[in-house]
Amino acid sequence: MSTRVLFAAVTAAGLAGAVPQGYCAPDYPTRPVRMVVPFGPGTGSDVLGRVLANRLSEQFGQSVVIDNRPGASGALGTEIVARAAPDGYTLTLATNATLITYPVLAPATTRYRADVDFTPVSLFARTSMMLVTANTPANPRTVAELAAAIRAKPVTFASNGAGTIGHLVTEAFLLAIGARATHIPYKGSGQSHTDVLRGEVLFMTDTPAAALANVRSGRFRALAVTGESRLDALPDVPTFEESDIRNMNLYAWWGVFGPRGLPVPVVRRLDTEIRRTLETPEFKQHLRTLELQAFTVPPERHAAFIRTELQYWQGFLKQTGIRLD
Repeated sequence: MSTRVLFAAVTAAGLAGAVPQGYCAPDYPTRPVRMVVPFGPGTGSDVLGRVLANRLSEQFGQSVVIDNRPGASGALGTEIVARAAPDGYTLTLATNATLITYPVLAPATTRYRADVDFTPVSLFARTSMMLVTANTPANPRTVAELAAAIRAKPVTFASNGAGTIGHLVTEAFLLAIGARATHIPYKGSGQSHTDVLRGEVLFMTDTPAAALANVRSGRFRALAVTGESRLDALPDVPTFEESDIRNMNLYAWWGVFGPRGLPVPVVRRLDTEIRRTLETPEFKQHLRTLELQAFTVPPERHAAFIRTELQYWQGFLKQTGIRLD
């Protein structure tokens, strides 16, 4: 999620040392590939995974089959891949929530680690997060006004679930302004949006894809977005940095990962084909439709990226004391 300036150099040789030497996969894949999506059908990750799988199936000449395995906030399906054979035929569509933040939030019940049990294959998409409130005369019109309201009296904020990226980004905002608010977790954006619009909860942070319809209809007021730049879809909404809120260069991201020990030739083939997919007009359009940005990291820096993500969220959660266990 945090794509802050991160990349300590890591060599591809480091990855090569963790996989069988001399392995070659000139014909990979020779049978269908299973891509585990650790969320249910119709979710944002499922839609994105199916678009990617369909394109890869065409490029490989072999089926890439989506296997939905929801449960435990994505940990159930993710663990299946951690325990799979490292042959390239079982992969996961991972997010920073399933791979990084949930295991840090619930270490007693999560039986995998991103930096130990997986081989990064390819990062390919990310999204900023959007701070919103109901668009009413009484509600804050800027981040500064929201910060003042939070400091003035007890207020509540919504999320789509405890430990979700939206929850944690809001906690990062509260930490940055040195204030507290009461967290009200919901099971998805349907009810959380409804209660923010009703005024039962003052504000929340969600993905642009989830919140944009209510912003465009005038029901939500967008106050700020995370990340390095404004959204093309909402050019008038400032970034947190422009609103004088630091340390909010945070994103939700998606990538393909395999079990630990995935052979280097398989990783290279998969990464090459995913990057080819990113360049196609059809996939670019799908990303725009979902309000996502293409996002890649050089393969030799995948391991450093994951380590930096873990270090950031471990430090953040230690500082805030947030846990799910």
